[in-house]
Amino acid sequence: MQYRRLPPLAALRAFEAAARHLSFKRAAKELGVTPTAISHQIRLLEETLKLPLFERQTRSVALTPAGQQLYPVLRDGFDAFARTLHSLVAPPRRRSLTLSVTPAFAAKWLLPRIPSWRAAQPEIDLHLHASEEPVDLISGSADVAIRYGYGPFPGLHAKVLLEDRFAPVASPHLGLKAAADLRRHTLLHFDWRKLKRDTPTWRLWAAKAGLADLQVENGIRFSDESHAIQAAIAGQGVALLSLILVAEELASGALVQPFGPVVDGYRYQLVYPAAVSDGPEIAALRKWLQEAASGKKLTS
Repeated sequence: MQYRRLPPLAALRAFEAAARHLSFKRAAKELGVTPTAISHQIRLLEETLKLPLFERQTRSVALTPAGQQLYPVLRDGFDAFARTLHSLVAPPRRRSLTLSVTPAFAAKWLLPRIPSWRAAQPEIDLHLHASEEPVDLISGSADVAIRYGYGPFPGLHAKVLLEDRFAPVASPHLGLKAAADLRRHTLLHFDWRKLKRDTPTWRLWAAKAGLADLQVENGIRFSDESHAIQAAIAGQGVALLSLILVAEELASGALVQPFGPVVDGYRYQLVYPAAVSDGPEIAALRKWLQEAASGKKLTS
């Protein structure tokens, strides 16, 4: 093995600092030594190399041609040392994702499952952006979104997570037994922002149930789906709600689904720009959401 024959590191450090500042005094202050010590180290380096590195003037110093050749090599070398050492001791930069979802889906489906995400991916911070309005993923307003609908979503990859269904639900204290009982109860409505012919509304449900005389426009209207859910739990009326969003209340008995029929809703789909589809954070979130939606045990 061939060993490197280098001057003492202290001498090289003293020279690099003095060359950078063009001052023995400022180099001494940076390194925490005296100007005399800097001068001594540089003379040691010059004797080792048998070359003058500085032209010493009355109130200043200047690099000789040899000093000018040596300085950038040492400067770049010490910078590389500093970067590598910093990367070894600095804490790893945390990764994060911003997920855009509707407020109701965030509150009723996503938030109860967040602890399992934290357990599975503790190194990825998940930021939730709750809004009824779709954000522009291409511009970077969010990294990924869960959109409600069928698409298409131009420029985005889409993965179906859940197929939604709607049915009348109410507090068990109302004592509903049959669809005809709706004629004597208040209907609770969630106002869809973008109505389509197949949107799951009371009108669509009544037609499927054969209740032509049901006053489907009467009742209490909500712009927030979560408020309609809370009103139903409080016994303020009967709501036509997503069975996905009220699954916990149905399981606990806070709400009941006393009768059908069930009408189809839309799809909850995970969407993200094609350009980031292979990112490890996106892949981790996609895997976790698909497992959560399928009811599988969530894994890391």
